[in-house]
Amino acid sequence: MSFSLLSQRGLLALILGSLTVLPSLAQAAETLAGAELASASRPNIVLILADDLGYSDTAPYGSEVKTPTISALAEQGLSFTNYHTAANCAPSRAMLLTGIDNHLAGVPNIIEMLAPEQRAHAHYQGVLGDNVVTVATLLESAGYHTYMAGKWHLGSASNKLPISRGFEQTVTMADSGADNWDQRPYLPLYDQANWFANGERFQLPEDFYSSRFLIDKTIEFIDSNLQDGQPFFAYVPFMAVHVPVQAPREYIERYEGVYDKGWDVLRDERRERAIELGVVPPTANMVSMTTTKNWALLSDERKRYESKRMAVYAGMIEAMDFNIGRLVDYLKIQGQYDNTIFIFTSDNGSEASGPDNPTSLVNSAGTGNMGYHVNYEGLGEKGSYNSISASFASASVSPLAFYKFYAGEGGIRVPLIIAGMPLQLQQGLTRAFAWATDITPTILSFAGVELPGPRYAGRPVLPITGKDLSPVLMGESDRIYADHETVGYELTGHAVLFQGDYKIVVNQPPAGDGQWRLYNIVTDPGETDDLSAQQPQRFQEMLSGYETYKRENRVLSLPPGYSQMRQLFSNALQERYGANITVMILALIVLLPFFIFYRARKHRS
Repeated sequence: MSFSLLSQRGLLALILGSLTVLPSLAQAAETLAGAELASASRPNIVLILADDLGYSDTAPYGSEVKTPTISALAEQGLSFTNYHTAANCAPSRAMLLTGIDNHLAGVPNIIEMLAPEQRAHAHYQGVLGDNVVTVATLLESAGYHTYMAGKWHLGSASNKLPISRGFEQTVTMADSGADNWDQRPYLPLYDQANWFANGERFQLPEDFYSSRFLIDKTIEFIDSNLQDGQPFFAYVPFMAVHVPVQAPREYIERYEGVYDKGWDVLRDERRERAIELGVVPPTANMVSMTTTKNWALLSDERKRYESKRMAVYAGMIEAMDFNIGRLVDYLKIQGQYDNTIFIFTSDNGSEASGPDNPTSLVNSAGTGNMGYHVNYEGLGEKGSYNSISASFASASVSPLAFYKFYAGEGGIRVPLIIAGMPLQLQQGLTRAFAWATDITPTILSFAGVELPGPRYAGRPVLPITGKDLSPVLMGESDRIYADHETVGYELTGHAVLFQGDYKIVVNQPPAGDGQWRLYNIVTDPGETDDLSAQQPQRFQEMLSGYETYKRENRVLSLPPGYSQMRQLFSNALQERYGANITVMILALIVLLPFFIFYRARKHRS
């Protein structure tokens, strides 16, 4: 009888216990299912960044270069025709990845061009500060896998590399540039090409070509975690088309002869195509840059060589596009394409620092000392050093004025294409103004991740100042910035302030004249009609607005006599030779009077 009673009590306890546990189990199952559903509903995000790609260098923006993958993204998404970024690489990358002005983020310029007087200030170090949080960090904390393959240039110390700034798997080139065929530096700034994988020094494979390799690694990273159901963020900052401009022979051959008519004809042709596509208005006129040489005065041999330089440039763009297509195809095969958002843009306008004549004795000797050749036959291939000069760079940014390093539209207005099935977005073109800091908050909006507060991971951080572009993408608004809102920018004295459809800008020598001007960049993107005299009140108010920007973003004045190229050269000598260069300079100062005295006596005798 007691056994029966115990059995009954045990059974009753078991039933009651089950009733207690079942809701918990059900709740846990529901939570797990909800997490899987949330993961499945969150899109993958691919941010593709070209390097030094001009405004009209891709087919959707008026180029003759074949870019079918980028064109397909443009057809499926929204292309911004009034998107702006920094005038050189590291500052733009700082803004893209943090949503914060580059001066406050610690990257007012590339580290190679900062003067010692500037680097005495904590926010002028040329590396990403600890007072900002990257979009990768925020996405990783929200359950995203985060991958990066490509150029970093925001710091090479262990705590500054991307593996320490929110990226889960990385292979990265830490410098401003490097060879696209070999693990070698492209300038005597560096002893070696500094490649890292997950924070450790990395040796490139023997069959390396940058665009192919970076997509290989991106696919490898995505594939490694594809089955766990978590979404991914993949950042692919290409080395194309940064100096040295190099491409596989089959891509170069497709453009041989295409540029035989020269840069003036190409600039005109691209302007006409951009007008036909609606990228710029029919009112878009062009200025003739003083740095553009007279094509007609070149010898036939020089014309042939210049045409080949641009053919390599075009081939490098198409090679990049082909490899982006490989990533798209992989995602389609894996069933991930329909849940992926693509963002394609460039870090700044076209690079114009290639010499007018690379084959001159001085230029060929300089590249020869680096182990490169500049021969026509192998131009762009392994072992060659190629670049385009300011003349073709002006065509690359057509119909805009100026190019990389300058605050003219050609230096800071670049393509921006956002596409992807998850968005259900507007298709076509938008003339809404957008700025580099807008990319991070837009990505966070896609992922359903909130902006960080005033503190993150136990430290104070700056607030994101960029704006979410979703209202324009979804067709809910035709602009993000109100007419009264301003956006400022500065690089080595080149400066700009945007407000509504207008822009004030100053470009310093040698290509500029140091004078402030006012333009309506919606009707006049080529900056041909200075409105400062016609609208003096607007002009003065915007000048005052720029002073406010400088103050709020702690923009420093340039040291007396500052020159970008002289500072680059000085920093390179100091980096490579250190104290020895100081000793050499002091020795020259001491010996110079003796040399002058000797020459004077010799002359008298």
